[in-house]
Order: sequence, then structure tokens, then C-alpha cells
Amino acid sequence: MSEVRRGAWPRPVDLVWLLVAALVFAGLDFALHWAGPTSGVFGPYAGLVLRLACDFTLLAVFRFPDAVAGVLVVASLAMLASDLFWPGLLVPAHQPSLMTVPTITPLVLSQLPRVMDRRRLLWIGGVLAVLATRPWDPAWNTTPFGLLSTALPVAVALYFVARRDLLRSLRDRAERAEREQHLLAEQARAEERRRLAGEMHDVVTHRLSLMVLHAGALGVVSTDPSVRSAAEDIRREGAHALDELRDLVGVLRDGSSIEPPAASPAPVASPADLVAESVTVGVATELSVSGDPDQVSPTVARTAYRVVQEALTNVRKHAPGSSAAVTLRYHSGGLDVCVTNTRGCLPPDPTLAGSGSGAGLSGLRQRVELVGGQLESGPEPGGGFRVGAILPAYVPTTEGAPR
Repeated sequence: MSEVRRGAWPRPVDLVWLLVAALVFAGLDFALHWAGPTSGVFGPYAGLVLRLACDFTLLAVFRFPDAVAGVLVVASLAMLASDLFWPGLLVPAHQPSLMTVPTITPLVLSQLPRVMDRRRLLWIGGVLAVLATRPWDPAWNTTPFGLLSTALPVAVALYFVARRDLLRSLRDRAERAEREQHLLAEQARAEERRRLAGEMHDVVTHRLSLMVLHAGALGVVSTDPSVRSAAEDIRREGAHALDELRDLVGVLRDGSSIEPPAASPAPVASPADLVAESVTVGVATELSVSGDPDQVSPTVARTAYRVVQEALTNVRKHAPGSSAAVTLRYHSGGLDVCVTNTRGCLPPDPTLAGSGSGAGLSGLRQRVELVGGQLESGPEPGGGFRVGAILPAYVPTTEGAPR
């Protein structure tokens, strides 16, 4: 039994079946009239008109439930008074039916629980049950049928209402439990991320810092130019690794990095360097840049660098002889990265193609999603491949403050 808002006109689907039901009961009343017409001062059609009026009040049961219930009670009182004191006035002197209330009464009572509170419904049902059963003059042809036409519809309707409320309560509890479970899972993930951030900060950052310091010291004390150059490379790459690690720790801690901001952050590597490296190794690569790179934070810029790096690495591994195109579009909402390549015209080197772990794009996707971006990858028409990323402009990390 669906819920109906009190005081509203019925929906079209409800209106259709209410009209059909009213017409069916009107036909039943016509049949009862031909079997036993009235013959009082109001004429032979007085009882029929009264019952038909009650039948079509069914159309307003959802809009005016109190008025419809009142009409039924008044009509039942009038029919009872006619039967007791003026036989033939509103009911036949010899009734062909055992009903002593309007024939539409069971259907109206079955619909009232949808728009009426339980206490008022029980009062109305009780009054109609008394009028229908005549407890002061019980008889086998009035009491049972009176209960069937009044008390039974109310009981059945209340059962379905209670069942509907129970199912709704169970569904709400299930949804609430699911939401609580989801929140617990989110809390567990957040706690695990904080734990990982702590581990990365306490262990990895410490070791990288020592490596950078030792490399710097080696570059200062060594007299060999090649050693000093290698030490400087190690120090520079270690510094970049520390910057990226600080970004990741900040993201894992929901933007609350425990590292103090650097006085002069290390410069972010440019995708142009990757394009130049790709051209150097024989892959024809074009670079297209639009917008202002200063619109994005360093964390986002490094993530874009990793996207281009992974995409061009895959081109060299799996599509030798192809050409590639790198597109960077900076805008106020962030950065769009796209790397496409054509079909390779040479067979891939087995050693180079099998050197990876096979999880490069998967790990890249996790890295992009970690900063709030989206990564898409897949084959292109004609045999090429495309890697695209949509990145935000800002990620709340220590170094990622908007410029």
C-alpha cells in the first residue's frame, strides 16, 4: 500500500482506479435498487441517490478524508433511522441486502488509513461498526456482515500500514548501517593513510636527507670533477625526491604536513626536458603548451611531469618508430595533460618491453587520484595510444600554497 500525502488530490493512477471502483459500486447499488426500491415520501429513488452520493465521495477520500468519513457516518445514521422508524423511506421495507451501511463503506475504510491518523480512524470505524451490527438487536443477518463491512477493512488496512512502516524502518536501519559502515571504512582508510605518512616521514625522509647531506659533503671535499658531478646529480635528485615525498606526506595527512615549508623550494622539473630526452633517443615528439604554468601548485606540476614521463617511457618501450605529441593546457581550474602516439613501425625490444612491472599506468592512476585528478588511457583509432589526465590547480600540501 503506497503512501498518499494528506490533503492532496489523488495521482492520475489512483484517480483511475478510484473512479472504476466508484462505478462498480454504483452498478451494485443499481442492482440492489431494482431488487428492492424505496417507497417513502422522498420517492422510490431516495435510497439509490443516497448510496450513489456515498459511492462518488470515494474520489475525494484522499483530498477530504474527514468530510468523506462524516458523509458515511451521516448516511449510515439516516439509513438506520429509516430502517427503525420509517421503513421504506431511505431503505426498502424488505431489504434484499444484509448491509445496513452504504455499500461503499468497506472500500472507504480500507483507504482512510493512508491519509488519517490511527486514533481518528478507530473512532470512525467503531461508530460505523455499531451502526452496522446493531448490538442492541443482534441477529445472524446483521452482526457478522456488519463486522465484515466495517471492522475487517479497518483491521486489514491497519495491518498493511503497520507492515509498510516496519519495512520502511528496516530499510532505514539498513541504509543507516551501510552509511555507518562506509564511514568506518573511510575512517580506517584515513587512519591508515596517516600511519603511512608517519612511516614515510620518520623513515624514508630521514634516510633521503642523510643521502643528500652525504652527497653534498662528497661534492665539497672531492677533487675529482667526475665524482663531484656525480655527487651533485645525487644531491639534486635526492632533493627532488624529498620535495615529492613532502607533497605525498602532506596529501596523505589530508593537507597537514609536519614538514616546515622550504625557504626556497627546489624548481619543478619541466615536461619540456622529457620531450627533449625523447627526441634525443629517436622518438619524434612535439610539445604544445597553452596557459600560464604558474596557475598550478608545484605538487600538481610534479604530478603532470610524472604523467608525461610514464607515457613517453611506454612509447619508447612498446611503440618504437612512432611519433608522440604532448599537450599541456593550463587554466584557472587546473591543468589538462594529454600524451598521444601513433602506431609503432618497428618491433619492440623484448628486453626493454619486459623491464617494467606492468603496473605503471595503474600506479600513475593512483598518484593522479591522490591529488584529486582523473586519469584516462586507452588505444586510439589507427593503432596509437592516448594517456590523458585532468588535474586540479591546487593541492593542500606544505609547498602547494597558491601563488
